[in-house]
Amino acid sequence: MDLKVSEGVGFDLTSENSAKDEGGLGSKLKGSGSISSKDMFVRADKIDLKSLDIQLEKHLSRVWSRNVVESQRPKEEWEIDLAKLDIRYVIAHGTYGTVYRGTYDTLDVAVKLLDWGEDGIATTAETAALRASFRQEVAVWHKLDNPNVTKFVGASMGTSNLRIPSKNTSNDGHNSIPARACCVVVEYLPGGTLKQFLIRNRRKKLAFKIVIQLALDLSRGLSYLHSKKIVHRDVKTENMLLDALRSLKIADFGVARVEAQNPKDMTGETGTLGYMAPEVVLDGKPYNRRCDVYSFGICLWEIYCCDMPYPDLSFAEVSSAVVRQNLRPEIPRCCPSSLASIMRKCWDANPEKRPDMDEVVKLLEAIDTSKGGGMIPEDQSRGCFCFTPARGP
Repeated sequence: MDLKVSEGVGFDLTSENSAKDEGGLGSKLKGSGSISSKDMFVRADKIDLKSLDIQLEKHLSRVWSRNVVESQRPKEEWEIDLAKLDIRYVIAHGTYGTVYRGTYDTLDVAVKLLDWGEDGIATTAETAALRASFRQEVAVWHKLDNPNVTKFVGASMGTSNLRIPSKNTSNDGHNSIPARACCVVVEYLPGGTLKQFLIRNRRKKLAFKIVIQLALDLSRGLSYLHSKKIVHRDVKTENMLLDALRSLKIADFGVARVEAQNPKDMTGETGTLGYMAPEVVLDGKPYNRRCDVYSFGICLWEIYCCDMPYPDLSFAEVSSAVVRQNLRPEIPRCCPSSLASIMRKCWDANPEKRPDMDEVVKLLEAIDTSKGGGMIPEDQSRGCFCFTPARGP
């Protein structure tokens, strides 16, 4: 009788008899995960079953102890009951996780599932950083309540009771995931990202009143965050979502943090090149919430133009030109001076000269959209006269 030993088995299959047996492996065999990718076969009568039984008992004891500790850990106020969560299908993929569509206690939700590197690929430091990032995101998000911020439903530090459907299904029709992965559950917004919406409208452009409506939604959401001393640090059209009525909501708080009292405590490059303020691009230079104001200015240009900033430049060229040459997106001639003025104020190279977001809200609210403000009316297909037909990604 042969016993199949697969790679990754965590027990010592050493047998004194098998070590001496010329027809066996000729040496001690340990299934510690260092076995080659090809499965190996060992005669069952050459295995020390008593030793294996002891190791199995120790392993189960460790698992039981860990589960007891986990169950006795006090629940955070944002932790959800995974039994109420039904995950349906994938809607997006990211670097460290996947976003699914699902329901939670009858509520339509999006589920952000993060793999903490339990598959052995990520290093211990990387896994620790991901856990810290997760806690940071949840700590920021679960206290927020604003119509222009995506509603946080809850989160879980573990997924041992979570099953997700997969195209490559097992016998039970579900895909297994690392037990110590984590998930964040938020309201599902059917309108997709602002970036996707702008791309769809890159040829005909948006009516001016829609431009202002989206800009106001974004500015009000950021003003709310700043009033709570929260700096988003990655403001871009990909991180803004639209509901069924085209109302904009800020999402993705993966790099958000509470603003430090001492600006010197907030340093380090974070965000997306093209949207990042000069002081953030310069690694090590202090910055504050006005880095969000700069990014808003770029988003405002993007909303008006339905185009990508700096489409012909590489990331390295953009970062260098923004800092050294004061590069900014070119404002079209047809853009109303009131709106162009807000863009320029927001992306000023000097953070101290940029307005606070509550001031930006007031400036946008003061703009008259009744006459179109330079854009073609909503019922016409052609866009602003100074745009060429082939613009956009």
